[in-house]
Amino acid sequence: MQNVPELPEVENARQVLALAVGREIASIDDRDEWLCRPHRAGDIATALKGGRLTATHRRGKTMWCDTETSDGDEGPALGVHLGMGGRIVVTDPDGDRIGGGTKRPDRRPRKAEWDRFTIDFTDGGQFRLFDKRRLGRIRLDPDLSDLGPDAENMKPAEFRDRISRGRSAVKARLLDQSVLAGVGNLLADQTLWQARIDPSARANELTRTELDRLHRNLNRALADAVENGGVHTGNFIEHRHTGGHCPRCGTEVERGKVGGRTTWWCPKEQHA
Repeated sequence: MQNVPELPEVENARQVLALAVGREIASIDDRDEWLCRPHRAGDIATALKGGRLTATHRRGKTMWCDTETSDGDEGPALGVHLGMGGRIVVTDPDGDRIGGGTKRPDRRPRKAEWDRFTIDFTDGGQFRLFDKRRLGRIRLDPDLSDLGPDAENMKPAEFRDRISRGRSAVKARLLDQSVLAGVGNLLADQTLWQARIDPSARANELTRTELDRLHRNLNRALADAVENGGVHTGNFIEHRHTGGHCPRCGTEVERGKVGGRTTWWCPKEQHA
């Protein structure tokens, strides 16, 4: 599985976080200095207490909120990174979840310490970053300077230009967050399979027709994953294992390393 959530998972989380916009912040628990590094305990609380989250944004896998201070001035951005298994939960004034999924009876009871960062609102509700593995991050004014444009919003011409600019494998170009932001290992394999393109093909040797087909299928894979709850729902993903078969032609899929990442493809339909 992927090391971090990919664009669709982060977009679903952003939609949950949007339910916290406009609610006044009463207090913040930011005592987990590992999760909130480099900030010290109390730094984030001091910066945001009494203010509000005013808007949510996402570029690729990076998510953040605009904030407003208690005086109505523009506050610092609040960056929220899910890590490998983090989840955002937003509750209403009665403590009922209005975002972040429902409780499952087959899961172990939630431990309070798994809520690594919490905002309490004056209406009684909360925003929590639930993270059992403690791999998420909360940071003020996150640095976005190394990120390329969001993969979901690229025009065909820009996509062609940015992908074809390098001589590396096309999969490596898709995974390079400075080229376009948001594509991870699973999404890249799903997209390349849908587009019938060899993941190891040199990006600068792809034709305009192939690049446009790749762009269309990236948009399709993204839309399907956002709608269905994540990249893992892609129709090729379940076949990425030894003995798996291409769901189109039935050929046994192959596995190898491309751009340093484990890659699966159909040798019949995705050949150079």
